[in-house]
Amino acid sequence: MFTGIVEELGTVRAVEPLDDGARLTIDGPVVTADAKHGDSIAVNGVCLTVVTTGEGEFTVDVVAETLRRSSLEHVAAGERVNLERAMSLGERLGGHIVQGHVDGTATLRETGSDGLTSFDLPGHLARYLVEKGSITVDGVSLTVAGIADGEPARFSVALIPTTEELTTLGRKGPGDEVNIEVDVLAKHLERLSAAQLARTTRGATAGSEDNGGSREAR
Repeated sequence: MFTGIVEELGTVRAVEPLDDGARLTIDGPVVTADAKHGDSIAVNGVCLTVVTTGEGEFTVDVVAETLRRSSLEHVAAGERVNLERAMSLGERLGGHIVQGHVDGTATLRETGSDGLTSFDLPGHLARYLVEKGSITVDGVSLTVAGIADGEPARFSVALIPTTEELTTLGRKGPGDEVNIEVDVLAKHLERLSAAQLARTTRGATAGSEDNGGSREAR
C-alpha cells in the first residue's frame, strides 16, 4: 500500500528482457536505504517486488501482464522514474490510499493557460473520477480539477511547482504516456452496487411474474 507521495526520482540503469516480462535495474539510494528482497516499491505508480539490492540500486521483475497494462512496456535505460516505498502503519497518509495496481494509461494532452494539465484517458476509467476526488498519475497522488466525458475522456489536474520539480510529471510533454490508478474505493463501491442492483432487479421481475400469474388465475 502506498500514499502517492513520491520519495525520489530514480534512474533506470538497465532493462533485461525475460521470457515472460522484463527485469529492471533502477538507481534509487533513498528507497533502497532499508529495502530488502521481497519488499514493495512503486515505480511510476506500479507496485513491484524487490529482487536484489546493492550500492544504491535495486532490481525488480515486471511480468508481461504488468507491461501490457502500464507505460513500463516502453521504459528504457536512462529514463527517470518516480519511486515510493510501501507505507508503514502509523505514518501520516499525505496523499490517498494507493495500491500500485495500475488500471491503464492516459496521454498528456496539454498544459493550459489556466495552469491546469489535462490528460486523455479511456472512457471506461472516467466513470471512477469525480471532481475534487483523488487520482494517481505515474504514482503521484493528485486531485481531479475537472472531467469531460467522451472517448477518449479527459481530466485535468493542477500541478504545483514542487510536484513538477520532484517528480517525472514536470518532465512530461504533450503525447507522453502516464500510468493511471483510479480510486480503489470507487471500484469497490461500483462492484457492491452492481450486485445489489442485480438482486433488486431479479426480485422486481419475479414479483411482476407472480402478479401476472395471479391475474391469469382470476
